Parts: sequence; structure tokens; C-alpha cells
Amino acid sequence: MKFPLGFYSFGKNIGIKDSSLDFAVIYSENRCKAAAVFTRNNFPGAPIYVGRDHIKDGYLQAIVINSKNSNVATGEQGIQNSYAICTELGKSLGIPAKDILPSSTGVIGVPLPIEKILNACSTAKADLKPGNLEEVAEAIMTTDTRKKISYRTMTNQTSEGVMFGIAKGAGMIEPNMATMLSYILSDYIPESGDLQGILKRVVDVTYNCVTIDSDTSTSDTVVLMCSGVLGTIPDDVFESHLREIATDLSKMIARDGEGASKLIELTVSHGRDDVQVTKIGKSILNSPLVKTAIYGGDPNWGRFVMAIGKVFDEPIPYDSLEIQLGGIAVKGADNDTKTKLAEYLKSNEEIQISVVLNTGSFQKTFWSCDFTEGYIQENAYYTT
Repeated sequence: MKFPLGFYSFGKNIGIKDSSLDFAVIYSENRCKAAAVFTRNNFPGAPIYVGRDHIKDGYLQAIVINSKNSNVATGEQGIQNSYAICTELGKSLGIPAKDILPSSTGVIGVPLPIEKILNACSTAKADLKPGNLEEVAEAIMTTDTRKKISYRTMTNQTSEGVMFGIAKGAGMIEPNMATMLSYILSDYIPESGDLQGILKRVVDVTYNCVTIDSDTSTSDTVVLMCSGVLGTIPDDVFESHLREIATDLSKMIARDGEGASKLIELTVSHGRDDVQVTKIGKSILNSPLVKTAIYGGDPNWGRFVMAIGKVFDEPIPYDSLEIQLGGIAVKGADNDTKTKLAEYLKSNEEIQISVVLNTGSFQKTFWSCDFTEGYIQENAYYTT
């Protein structure tokens, strides 16, 4: 595993909820050009307010994350706690508090165990190790069942750099940004320096195309930090690698949906525009009837028609509509076709769906997972 130059990190347990890793810090030797995208939920977590404030100048040098407690719906005290965390960590690292972005993920409405977190911040510098980002990927997990990591090497003239991404997320996910956190680090900077524009374009076709359960989290954050240790790299090269990493992480999030047994990849093509395609794509993948049919291997293709048709402000001509599962055309399926569909759904852990609208030329891909008994069990007893 390769890491970008100049980054140090750690993950550790500080006793927020149990004995698993629950606190992490990422630190760069160099002050980094940075960009971030946050949740559009109307009740964002306290760290979102602070993160928006600290990223305004386009620079960061560290990220501090706790899991098991989201610091959401905690009022003014929650915001002050997030600022205090940045202040204490800044003292330990010898950097300004405003160059630190905080994140929290976990249960909503519970005050942070602030003394535990401040104590961990005060000793953070001694815990840092070069690279070590796989430890951070573990520390940010909540209901995730696996770490989510993706990286690429990048070459510019004689130097080889690394772009490294981690993420967490398994439930409460329907981005406009999802409980999703993702951090991507690079030792190159794109030549234009337009990190925010590049990140926004990539997020719109990756993270914002994931849905687990239609619930937009209060804590979603994606951060891009570029140290520039190796100088610049062409924008197209940088953005291509960023998109690959974000796509990898988006699919990992979808595959690890709470209780999931299958990854679903849906491509909606020949649509009028992004608005139409996105409405229909999300309608299909957010339908409990579609998701449970996929879980059970039920070739009930009428549920796809229903999910497309319920987007009442985007009427699609039925006669020209095309729907395929695993390359099998499903409209009007006879018994033999239904048998093939059932076999496909039951025997594959990755389900490919194609919907052709024939209303234009726009195309977009989305990711989700099936609904199982495990999702109900995970969320029915989440805090008990």
C-alpha cells in the first residue's frame, strides 16, 4: 500500500462507546490546498458548521474525526465543542486551529464526551505515524463491516505521487451528500488549482449517485487535501484519478449498505438531461419494493415500471422504455424469461440494471444495495 508523501495519521480507541477504534487524526507536514463538499440536510452536525468556516480560505493542514457520536442536534454547545477540539489539536500539532477540519459520525442527539476527545487531541502529535491511513479508515467506521480504501499512483515527468482515499458509510445514505465521510489526499496539486470545481464535478457523478435508504445524513463530508510536495499535474490527469477513486469508494459504500447482500449498479441512459435521469435513477433504487425483490430473487419486473412511473413530473413513453437486468430484457417477460431473471438475481452478488428512456442522449450510473432483514435489525435497535 502506497501513501502520499508528507502525510501522517493515526487511529485509536478513546472509549467513546466501546473498545473499537473511535478517534483519528490526519496531518500534513505542509499546509495543503483543500476543498470540501458537505451535506445539504437542514440540520447539519456541529462539525459541518466549523468545517465550512475553516475551509473558506481553501487551505487545511489536518483533519480530526471521531466515530460513535455524531455531535448533531447538540446546539451551540456542540459547535463550541467542535471549535475546542480544533483549538486543542492545533496546540498539539503547532498549527492554527482554522487549518483543521473536524468530523463526527455516529448517534444523533448525544453530547460529545468532550474531555475524552480533548485529552486525545492534546497528545495527538506523539501518536502520528507516516502514512498509516488504513488505521484511520478503521477508526471512522460505525455500522460499516469493512474498511473502504482506494488509491492510485500518478506520474508527472520524473516523479511518482499517490492519491489516497478512504471513506465510511453504510446507512442513512442518500447524498446530496451521505452518514458518509470521505477523505482524499494527494501529494500533487492540479495545475489550475481549482480543487473545489474538480471535487464538485467528481462528487456529482460518484458519491451523489449512491443511495442506501433515501435518508440524507446530517454529517456527510468529502474533503480533498493536496500538499503539493511533488508540484503540479495536469487537471485532466488529476481529475481522472480522483474520479476513479471516488467511484471505487462509492461502490464500496453501496456494497456495504446495512444488511446488504448485493451491490446494485443502475445505468439510466438516453435521458433528456441530468434532472430527469437522476430523478428516475433515485426513484428506482430508493424503492423498497425493487430492493426487496432483488434480495429475494423475485423477477417482479412490474416494480421497475412502477418506480419509473411514480416520477409523475417526468412522464416516460412506455412503448419506447427499455429495462434490462443482467442484459435480459424484462418488459412483458414470459415464464421462461422470468425463470432466467430469478436465476440471475439469486446467483449474482452484483446486479446490473439498464434503463433506456429514449427521451434524449444523457446517461448516468447509480449505485445501491438490496434490502434484507439485516437492515431492519440494524436500525430497529441502533441505540439499544
